[in-house]
Amino acid sequence: MTSLLIRGGTVVNADRAFRADVLTQDGKISAVGDNLAAPAGATIVDAGGQYVMPGGIDPHTHMQLPFMGTTTMDDFFTGTAAGMAGGTTTIIDFVIPNPQQPLMEAYQTWRGWAEKAASDYSFHMAITWWDETVRRDMGTLVQQEGINSFKHFMAYKNAIMCDDETLVNSFKRSLELGAMPTVHAENGELVFLLQKEVAAMGITGPEGHPLSRPPMVEGEAANRAIAIADVLGVPIYVVHVSCIEAAEAIARARARGQRVYGEVLAGHLVVDDSVYRHPDFATAAAHVMSPPFRPKGHQEALWRGLQSGNLHTTATDHCTFCAAQKAAGKDDFSKIPNGTGGVEERLAVIWDAGVNTGRLTPSEFVAVTSANTAKLFNIYPQKGSVSVGADADLVVWDPQGSKTLSAKTQHSKGDFNIFEGRSVRGIPSHTVSQGELVFVQGDLRAKQGAGRYIKRPAFGPNFAAAKQRAETLAPSAVQRSPA
Repeated sequence: MTSLLIRGGTVVNADRAFRADVLTQDGKISAVGDNLAAPAGATIVDAGGQYVMPGGIDPHTHMQLPFMGTTTMDDFFTGTAAGMAGGTTTIIDFVIPNPQQPLMEAYQTWRGWAEKAASDYSFHMAITWWDETVRRDMGTLVQQEGINSFKHFMAYKNAIMCDDETLVNSFKRSLELGAMPTVHAENGELVFLLQKEVAAMGITGPEGHPLSRPPMVEGEAANRAIAIADVLGVPIYVVHVSCIEAAEAIARARARGQRVYGEVLAGHLVVDDSVYRHPDFATAAAHVMSPPFRPKGHQEALWRGLQSGNLHTTATDHCTFCAAQKAAGKDDFSKIPNGTGGVEERLAVIWDAGVNTGRLTPSEFVAVTSANTAKLFNIYPQKGSVSVGADADLVVWDPQGSKTLSAKTQHSKGDFNIFEGRSVRGIPSHTVSQGELVFVQGDLRAKQGAGRYIKRPAFGPNFAAAKQRAETLAPSAVQRSPA
């Protein structure tokens, strides 16, 4: 029996913090309490002066993603290993079928790629087209494969963009299955038009990227998706909320009592749009992602959203492309592969910019970096909790430890770091995955293939009740929706 005793730390959960030892045995937490005895042969970690928290859960990553004619630098091993070095022990990645590709075919492809993962992982399934086979496969994925969330890209016209008919069909099916629809909220038609108009003005460099995707493009799509979800009576989760307009759309809906949830990227909390005006193309292009980084005023709105509970989770959208890949858009910003890194830096950046500034308490930090994600995607308290019976995925956090973030020292295979040169106070000293020490004082011990696929069960009968209530309140609207 493999045993690990973390002694003398302060346990931090989303609801409270308290002094306690933590004992893990065979990959599970077996005891949390004072002065726990170490079983024979147990490994002991001294956590004096440190916090013991649930390992981070990143609900938005793209490992080994084929996109815009190339494939991301990090695969499921290098990406999850980098996450472990930063205290993240679980990722939820995305299966993204090509239009007309069967969902189950794409799912099996991604499962094969993920077999090399070092940490636990799960998947969201993207809906990129619609017919009766998609409807059928959604049922199989929920009921047999443990996928309880479906992603909808409202951007990327002529590629993977969903039209409103697909949104309505998929949202309705999600409700039937007890699954959560999620959306990338950008109006793809407007982006397509603005990209042409910006190029016609002679702006071809990375500075054109944010000009073609202004905040209202995101705000409109968020409002539209929220409205569709409201009519159908289904909860909705908005990924990478980057601007005031989208954050306010979520806050308004929640004030009406609608179940709407919002995710924020670590990058959007601390990086602003001045990066796109950097004179070096490679540096500016390295920051091209969608939605783009925004003017600084939007950052405070995102922090307020996390503080108020109108925004719920933090992620990275980890999607690494190197300078040679980004150079595909040297003469046309719309051809720069979209994506940045961050899976390793997320916890440290949010602790430093959030907890150290008084914006977040340590318990609120745990909520937005692990517990809320586990609850929203139905794997709590297996994940996101330091409690007896939970998975032994833990991070021992040194609040006085510090480092300077840099591409030179990161474990990601990307060649750029959007937090380059940023000094942070508060870093992991130890990361524990399945009861094993996988990161110890700078020594990364990730093992290829050690990660497990985590099934996430469908949500309970409240979904069926919500559907009945929606039909009672607006029967004509629901009945007219395509099956």
